[in-house]
Amino acid sequence: MQIANNTVVSIHYTLTNTDGNVMDSSVGQEPLAYLHGASNIIPGLENALLGKSVGDSLEVTVDPTLGYGDIREEMIQDVDRSNFAGIDEIEVGMQFMAQTPWGEQPVTVIAIEDDTITLDGNHPLAGQTLIFNVEVVTIREATAEELAAGSVQ
Repeated sequence: MQIANNTVVSIHYTLTNTDGNVMDSSVGQEPLAYLHGASNIIPGLENALLGKSVGDSLEVTVDPTLGYGDIREEMIQDVDRSNFAGIDEIEVGMQFMAQTPWGEQPVTVIAIEDDTITLDGNHPLAGQTLIFNVEVVTIREATAEELAAGSVQ
C-alpha cells in the first residue's frame, strides 16, 4: 500500500534546522500518526510523503511557505505590562495564551522593557527552513470515523 489521501500513516521523524540542530523527534517514542490529505501535518512534508510505502526513508527540506509560513510582522506587538497583572516574573521565552479576534492563540515573550512586553504570535518555527528525516512505519485505510473527524482517532 502507498500513502494516499484518506490513509492513516505513521512515521518516525527527526526535525532539524539548517544549522543541524535537532528541534523535535519521535525516535524512541511512538511514531506520529496522521490522516493523509487532511492537513494534519505541514504541506511540504505531506506532499513529499505522497506515494511512499512502508519502510521508505527520506529527507525532506521544507521552506517556510510550505511549513509554518513566513514571519508576519503584524503578529509581533508591544503590550503594556499592566496586561500581566498578577504575574510577578516575566521572562523572554515565556508563552501565554492571548485572546485575539480569531480566538485564543499562543504568544511568546520576545523582549521586555520597563513598561512594555513584546509578544510574538507567530508559530515558533515560522520563517525557518525545516529538514525532516522520515521513515514510513505503517499505512492503512482510514475508518469512517477518522474521515468524518478529519484526524486519527
